Amino acid sequence: MVEVGYKYRFFGEDAEVAARVLGIYAHMDHSFMTASIPTFRLNVHVRRLVNAGYKVGVVKQTETAAIKAHGSNRLGPFCRGLSALYTKATLEAAEDMGGKDEGFGGESNYLACVVEENLLVKNRECDVQSGFDVKIGVVAIEISTGEVVFGEFSDNSMRSGLEAMILSLSPAELLLGDPLSDQTKKLLLSYAGPASNVRVEHASQDSLTKGGALAEVMTIYESMNSVNTSVTEMQNGEDNEQESRSSAVEVMMNMPDLAVKALALSIRHLKQFGFERILSLGAAFRPYSCNMEMSLSGNVIQHLEILRNNSDGSEAGSLMKIMNNTLTIYGSRLLRHWVTHPLCDRSMISARLDAVAELAESMGSYRVTEDTTVLDNENWDVEVKRAELNHLLSSVLTYLGRSPDLQRGITRIFYRTATASEFIAVMQAILHSGKQLQRLHVEEEFNKDVLHSKSVRSVLLRKLILTASSSSMISNAAKLLSVLNKEAADKGDLSNLIVISNGQFPEVTAAQKAVQEAKERLESLIVMYRKQLRMRNLEFMSVSGSTHLIELPVDVKVPLNWVKVNSTKKTIRYHPPEVVTGLDQLTLANEELLVACRTAWDRFLQGFGKYYSEFQASVQALAALDCLHSLALLSRNKNYVRPIFVYDDDPVQIEIRSGRHPVCVK
Repeated sequence: MVEVGYKYRFFGEDAEVAARVLGIYAHMDHSFMTASIPTFRLNVHVRRLVNAGYKVGVVKQTETAAIKAHGSNRLGPFCRGLSALYTKATLEAAEDMGGKDEGFGGESNYLACVVEENLLVKNRECDVQSGFDVKIGVVAIEISTGEVVFGEFSDNSMRSGLEAMILSLSPAELLLGDPLSDQTKKLLLSYAGPASNVRVEHASQDSLTKGGALAEVMTIYESMNSVNTSVTEMQNGEDNEQESRSSAVEVMMNMPDLAVKALALSIRHLKQFGFERILSLGAAFRPYSCNMEMSLSGNVIQHLEILRNNSDGSEAGSLMKIMNNTLTIYGSRLLRHWVTHPLCDRSMISARLDAVAELAESMGSYRVTEDTTVLDNENWDVEVKRAELNHLLSSVLTYLGRSPDLQRGITRIFYRTATASEFIAVMQAILHSGKQLQRLHVEEEFNKDVLHSKSVRSVLLRKLILTASSSSMISNAAKLLSVLNKEAADKGDLSNLIVISNGQFPEVTAAQKAVQEAKERLESLIVMYRKQLRMRNLEFMSVSGSTHLIELPVDVKVPLNWVKVNSTKKTIRYHPPEVVTGLDQLTLANEELLVACRTAWDRFLQGFGKYYSEFQASVQALAALDCLHSLALLSRNKNYVRPIFVYDDDPVQIEIRSGRHPVCVK
C-alpha cells in the first residue's frame, strides 16, 4: 500500500486482494485497478491483511512539505520509500503496530525455519541400519519476545519428531530451507493449510556449505555488533551488555550444525524487517529438548487434548484451559511451555511444588487472618507474613494484568519501535511491581546458617522475587523514566518529550534555540509595522489557525505586496512579505526540531540495549510468579493434593487414591 495524501492506495492485484479481505471497494482508475483506506485506519487494516496470511509492505512519504520546499527536490514530487514490512510473526514487534489489544493477544507467533539432511545415503555408505530417514534442524524465533528455540534430531518416515515440535510451538510462519524431502514438505504444508493462515516462505540453503553456515552466522553477528550502540548520556551497563553478547556467542558456537544452518537462513530472512539485532544481544536461546524436561509427541499433544480439543480445535475443554488461571499474557505463554514440557528432574519438581504449596498455604492463611482471635501470639507473625505474600503477589499480578504486555514491550523498546507512551507504561509497570515485591524484604542468603526472610521459605520463590525486585533494575527503570516528560508522551508531543540536562542531546538544544530565534524574529516585526502604519497599539492576531495576522480597517491602504488572508465586513487581515518569510522559516525550524527529536529518541532507545537482559530476566521472573500463583489457585480451588515421591531405593510405583481427571471434573 502506498501513501497518497490522506489515503493508502492499493494497485493492481493488491487492490483485488484488499477488496476481498477488507471488504472495501476496488475500481478502475487510469487503467489501474485501485482501492484505498484512510491513513488513520492503517493499523486495523494491516492487522486484518496479516491475519489472513499476507505479507504487507507500506510505502510512506519520506519528507515533509516544509523540508521539501527548502531542499533540492522542491520542484519534484514527494519522495517515497518502503517504510515497513509486516507479517504475522513480525507484526507485534513492528513500529506503529505492536502493543495493541486487538490482533493475536497472548498467542505466540514463532517464525520456524526447518532444514534437513538425508540420512539414507549416509546409512548406505556406512552400511548402517537405522529407522531414521532424515536429520532435521529447526530454529523457532518469537520475534516479539526475543525467545529462540533450536533443536536437531533424527526422524523417521512419519516425521513424528517434527510434528511434535510444530504442534508444541504452533508457529505463525514457516521458512522452509530447500531442498526438503517430500514427506517433510507434506507435513509442513498440511499444517499451514488454508484454514490456518500460516504463511510459508522458501529459502535456499545451497550456499551454506559444510562449515559455511557457522562462518556466515558469526560474520553477520560481528557486523551487527560493529555498530556502536552506546550513547553519551548513558555510561553504565556495558558489563551486562558484553556478558549477554558473550553468552549468545557461546550458545551459537555450541549449536548443532543443522540448527546453525536454520539460524543463518532466519537471520537472512529477518534482515528485510530489521529485526536481526535481537539475535546479537539478549536473545533467550534455549534447546527444544533437554534432560530437565519431557518432550511430548504429537500424538500425545493431540489425543490428550493438552492445548486444543479434538472437537472444534479451540482451547475450550483442553488441559491448558483448565489449568490456566494466569493474570498476565506473558504468564499464559510461559504456562503453555510448562504444560507441553513437563519437568523430569526431581529437584526442579520439588522446588516448583514447594513454591506452589507455600503460595496455596498463604492463600488459606489470608482467610484465617480475618478473625485474629483464633491466632496465638507465637503464630501471629508467621501468619501475617504468609498472608502478606499472597496479598502482595495477588495485587502485583492484578496490576500487571491491566498493564501492557511487558515481555513484548521491552522487546519493542529494544527494536526501537516502541512509542514514548508505551515506553513509559512498560517502565512504570516494572518499577511498580519491583517496589511492591521489595516490601517482602526477601534478601539473598549468603550465609546458609542464617535465615534472613521469614515471609518466603521456598528457594524458587525467593529467587524469582529477588530477580523481579532487583535494586539495580529498579534504579535503571527510574533513571530511564527521569529523562522523559510523561505529559508530552501522553499527548504525542515529541518535541517536548526529552528532558534535557547536563548537556545531553546537543542537536535538540540547537534546534530548540533555532525555533526560539525564529519566533523572536517574527515577534520583533510588529515594531516595524507600528511605525509604518503609525499605530502604536497594533498587535499580531491569530484566527482559525492562521497566526501573526495584521488586522486593519477596510479603508486603510497597505503596500501592494501584502497578502490578504481573510476579511470581515469592517476589517481585512494581512500577511506582510516579511511575516510570510518568517513563518516559512519558523515552519522549517519546527520540522528540523522534530527530526532532531526523532533522532534523539532513537538514540535514547538505542541506549536501552545495555539494560535489556536485566529487564528481560525481571519480566521472565514475573511470568514464572504468575504461573506459580495460577497453579496454587488451581490446587486450592480444585482441592488438589501434592504428590509424594518415593526414595530412590524404593521400587518404582504409582499409587493414586481417589483420583480425578482434571478435564472431566466440572
